[in-house]
Amino acid sequence: MEMQQLVAVAAVFVVAGTVKGVTGLGLPTVAIAGLSLMLPLAQAAALLVLPSLLTNVWQYLRCGVAWAVWRRTRGLCLGIVAGAWLSPLPEVANAGPWAQALTGGLLTLYGLAGLLGLRLPPPGRHDTWIGPAMSLATGALTVASGVFVMPSVPYLQSLGLNKDALVGALGLTFTVCTLCLWISLGAGGVRTDAFAASAAMLLPALAGLGLGAFARQRLSEAAFKRGFQIAIGALGLTMVLRALPSMGGA
Repeated sequence: MEMQQLVAVAAVFVVAGTVKGVTGLGLPTVAIAGLSLMLPLAQAAALLVLPSLLTNVWQYLRCGVAWAVWRRTRGLCLGIVAGAWLSPLPEVANAGPWAQALTGGLLTLYGLAGLLGLRLPPPGRHDTWIGPAMSLATGALTVASGVFVMPSVPYLQSLGLNKDALVGALGLTFTVCTLCLWISLGAGGVRTDAFAASAAMLLPALAGLGLGAFARQRLSEAAFKRGFQIAIGALGLTMVLRALPSMGGA
């Protein structure tokens, strides 16, 4: 990786870490969206593994209700693993233009849903089948696209968890998704060199977390989240538009 590209990649992780520092989520989402404009999707997904894993473990452990979160979401976590293992979709390590379009589409959908204030209704008594369906879909889409937010985040938001439990649940489920992605990438041949590059991105991501924590005290979180949703939707749409010509020629 050339120096200019390395600086650009590090800048993406600073921005991604800042978003996570303010909102509690968004590091892998921002990282995938930004890196995929410069790098192949599989390489972008490999780079985010360690920053995503360690920041999400930290977020889960410091939520203050880690054991209660585990009991509430362990079925979801096991379903994510099952969905990743049983996924009929090609893995991101073998990504072609369709995977870029899928990732872009998921990000665009996530951005639009946030802007429009769309939320899933509480699952209630239907959670016995909605929960497993959401977890299986999240696992399958994680290993196919490197994106963790759909449909896990809308589902968790629908459960009516308090703030601490929601932050912890996001940290735990994103940790599980990251591990599934890591195993998937290893099976696809992304190993030592990608691991070292991912480790090198820890410092920019942690610097961003610090900036985000600082900014959270001074910015309107609602305004920040709105800007985040707009940026993610725009990046996702850009990814789709870039992938379409290649898909047509395939």
